[in-house]
Amino acid sequence: MKKQLLFILLALLSANMFSQSFTDHFEDKTLRLDYIFSGNTESQSVTVRDLKQLPQWAGRRVNLDSLLLNGNGQIVVHDAATNDVIYREAFSSLFQEWLTTPEAQSVPKAFENTYLVPFPKNKVSVEVLFRKRDGQYESKCRLEIDPRDILIKKMDNKATPPYTYLHKGGEVEKTINVVIVAEGYTPSEMNKFKEHARITCEQIFAHEPFGEMKNRFNFVAVETPSMESGVGVPRNNEWKHTAFSSHFDTFYSERYLTTSHLFDLHDALAGIPYAHIIILANTSVYGGGGIFNAYTLTTTGHPNFEPVVVHEFGHSFAGLADEYFYLGDIFDDTYPHDVEPWEPNITTLTDFASKWEKQLSANTPVPTDINSAHKHKVGVYEGAGYSAKGIYRPTPDCRMKTNAFPVFCPVCQRAISDLVKFYTE
Repeated sequence: MKKQLLFILLALLSANMFSQSFTDHFEDKTLRLDYIFSGNTESQSVTVRDLKQLPQWAGRRVNLDSLLLNGNGQIVVHDAATNDVIYREAFSSLFQEWLTTPEAQSVPKAFENTYLVPFPKNKVSVEVLFRKRDGQYESKCRLEIDPRDILIKKMDNKATPPYTYLHKGGEVEKTINVVIVAEGYTPSEMNKFKEHARITCEQIFAHEPFGEMKNRFNFVAVETPSMESGVGVPRNNEWKHTAFSSHFDTFYSERYLTTSHLFDLHDALAGIPYAHIIILANTSVYGGGGIFNAYTLTTTGHPNFEPVVVHEFGHSFAGLADEYFYLGDIFDDTYPHDVEPWEPNITTLTDFASKWEKQLSANTPVPTDINSAHKHKVGVYEGAGYSAKGIYRPTPDCRMKTNAFPVFCPVCQRAISDLVKFYTE
């Protein structure tokens, strides 16, 4: 009898594992969801603009229904027949960041957002959730999708720009697929772009744990030409005709370089296997930006290009927070001090047990006095997430704090390593 019960339990476990397999629910294709996020601090709406089918799936094929990082928002795919979650992904967005600015209190705005999920075999419902100030998640949109819908536009590789593999760690289905695209490079400047893309790849792998895990990544340089060289600098009344219409002065912050033309960005990549995006901007003006599971955007002509592109990739790929802070209340309202941030490398101590508590050595004070930092490999130092008070970081310095510091701190390294394993194991 005991053997029979054991056999039944093993069979049930095996069946449950099989039910979570990629091929049970999905085809080797991508469902691209184009959304418009709009509103202001009072109310927000999420509407679907387009549904598209891409010829291959280049995202993760494991841990499909779970998350390692919760993000500022989530895309959740439910099986329409059972309502079971069959895929889940976290994200952040420029729209949600804008909601923390004073402008969002008085005027409504709309932002493009694109998300990729594996193409379902059967009917599904796709839900978009936003993280609220209290850390809870609120459903903003839920759409039923029939994969046989004739209005899902099939994208092919007929208009795919030239691309080159800079590093190939393995087959698409077994690796993390990153594309590096050109912004503000004219056709005659593509050799310059390819050199900058090569440097980007080298710099990322020069930082651990990326270097020791490089066989889990593919990096591809994509030649997306622009009509004009450079990018927009609105404060100087400079606007450029570029591939993705990026510009500085986002939210009136001089160094913040972003693009809100995400449909154009993803259209350019339709025939290329990708899950993560790095945009290189052809300008010597200092700045950049990184949005979790959206893109890294950084300049290539400034002396700090190399550390900045790694820092921004820490944001967009690994969901790491900025560990620097300002004296005063410039961005003090970005993180509520009574809610634990979802990012793995900062804490308000509201739920420190969920962060790097286990990485502290015995008898490390919490918080940790910066004057005793030489005694601790990892501590809990006040000042992070743009706030001088109430938010804490793991070490005095880190790649996520200053350009001068050469490495990611131990907590950031652990977070990156865990995420890479989550995507590939």
